[in-house]
Parts: sequence; C-alpha cells; structure tokens
Amino acid sequence: MKKVRIAVAGAGLIGLRHIEEIGRSRSSVLSAIVDVSPKAAEAARKAGVPLYASLAEMFAKDRPDGVIIATPNQMHVEQGLECVRAGVATLVEKPVAHTLAEGIRLCEAAEKANVEVLVGHHRIHSPILHKACEVIRSGILGPIIGVMGSAVFYKPDGYFDEAPWRRQPGGGPILINMIHEVGSLRRMVGEITAVQAFASNATRGFPVEDTVAVNLRFANGALGTFLVSDTAACAKSWEQTSRENTSYPTYPDEDCYTIIGTNGSLAVPTMRIKYYAKNEDRSWWKPFETTVVELERKDPLAEQVEHFAAVVRGEAEPLVTARDGLQNLRVTDAIAEAARTGRIVNTN
Repeated sequence: MKKVRIAVAGAGLIGLRHIEEIGRSRSSVLSAIVDVSPKAAEAARKAGVPLYASLAEMFAKDRPDGVIIATPNQMHVEQGLECVRAGVATLVEKPVAHTLAEGIRLCEAAEKANVEVLVGHHRIHSPILHKACEVIRSGILGPIIGVMGSAVFYKPDGYFDEAPWRRQPGGGPILINMIHEVGSLRRMVGEITAVQAFASNATRGFPVEDTVAVNLRFANGALGTFLVSDTAACAKSWEQTSRENTSYPTYPDEDCYTIIGTNGSLAVPTMRIKYYAKNEDRSWWKPFETTVVELERKDPLAEQVEHFAAVVRGEAEPLVTARDGLQNLRVTDAIAEAARTGRIVNTN
C-alpha cells in the first residue's frame, strides 16, 4: 500500500506529536512542515522534509495528499479554507474554529467543495471509548438515565507562566478541557440539548474560572452532572485514568465516568459493570452481578493518524466531522454562557 503524504501546519506541542505519529505510521509519511519557528526548522531538519512559511507557499511547490492543521485556534478556519480551496483533505485540531460563526463558514465551504474535514478530537479514536459505547448499545445497562463525570486535576504554575493567556477569559478549563468531555459524552450518551453551570475562580483568583459544575440534559431524556477543575488534587480525569498518555501518572483503580441505566451501570475506564441479571429482581435490596470488560489499549493519536490516512484515500468517512466538531464547540460555548449568566442554555 502506497503511503499517504501528509503535511503538518504548526510545530507546537500537538503538532510535534502528530509529526511523531506520522513517523511511526504504517500508512502515512510526512511530506512537509508549515511553520516559521526555530522549533519547526529543527523538526523539519530531523525529519528530512521541506519547511514552508505558509500553506500557500507549500501548495505552490508541492501538493500533499492531506494536511494536519495544528496551529493556534484562531488560525484554524483560514488555514482550513486554504486546504478546502486546494481540494486537500484536512485534519483540523480541536476546536474546529475559534467562534461558531467561523466554524459554520468552514463547514459550509468544505461541504460545498466536497472536501473531507476530520476534527482532531483524538479521544473519539480511543478503544476505551469505543468499548464503552459498545457496552452501552448492547442494552445490558437498560435505557440510560444519567451520567456522572469529572475532569479534575492540578495544573502547575508553570502551565500558566509559559502561556499567560491561560489566566484570562477563554483560557480556563471550560474552553480548554471541557470540549474533550463534551465529545465523549455525546458519543456515549447522546446529543446534549441544554446545560446549566456554576463557575468559581475562588482558588486561583484569576480572571477566568478554575472550577465548574455542570448539569446536562440529553435528547433521550437522560440527565448528567460533570465537575471540571484545574486546581484539584484528584485523579478522576481521563488523562490520569485511561493509561493512554504515558506523560501522566495513572491510577488504574480510578474512573472519570459512570454511565447509569435502569438495569446497571458502567464505570469508565475501568470498565466495571454492575447489573441485575433479571429485570424482575431489580431492587436496592438485591445484590448486583459484576463483571469487567476486557480492553486492548492503543494510543488514540496514533489511531487518529491511521484513520485520517483512510479518509484521505477515500476508504472511510471522518469519525469526527466538521459538523460534529462544531456541535462540540456549540455545547462548550453554551456551558460558558450558562456559567456567566446563571441561565439554562439550549444547545440546538
């Protein structure tokens, strides 16, 4: 199989991770890097590929099969539109856009030009999430009535010192972290139709929130609660429980989601199920049957690169379309609005 030629725009933290995964990929090869930073020049030299200052310069000299956009958020749409005009399939890092209006512009342009856009919600490529969805769809839990979730962790001072914008509105855990959770919740439980939220900056005292409590209403009637905080000494987050990113210490006995049905519950990512064997025996006086679902762990970023190569070859539809990415952004924005106004905010 001929390898797909992929260029990466942006050689920051996530861009370099994409470059690493392409280097290890069985189906793709790095064709170029688009960036003007010294770090990008070093990465291009190390990979033995050309370095371009802009997408326009690259397209004029060499048209890759696909492009990964891993630049700052406010550049996603304009660079995505450049790729659409060039007719090149594109993986746009999350969020798909810095505003809903701009995201709609990119979606509509890509659909009109029939150019595939995959949004980089890499967790959707996790075998853990796939297995959780499989269990939920199997019916063993019964109709889903609720979900309890958390993304609680402690970001050190250096995290804010190296990027002072993270102390300002837009830099808190709602817009940085919650968008991942929205994508996972939509995949497991269904569409989110309305949200409520309380936010606090009482611990760090920054102009942006450090802790948020969210209530969620789903289209299927299920309800949810979610706590997100970047100042919490707790391991109940995906990063610290999934064992997918070795940069984080992990705790295999911890969970960050509990999906609850009328017949049982699933804890994720330990994949522990408690359920009633017979419907007629459902009662809080009755003991649960218990089981643990076996998993094969793989790096979601590696799986995402392989999937993108299949999308480029026309062998797969994007697992996270531009419309999906836009809806994740819409729900996340609604949570920020709910926290700011104290109102229930609809998301459709």
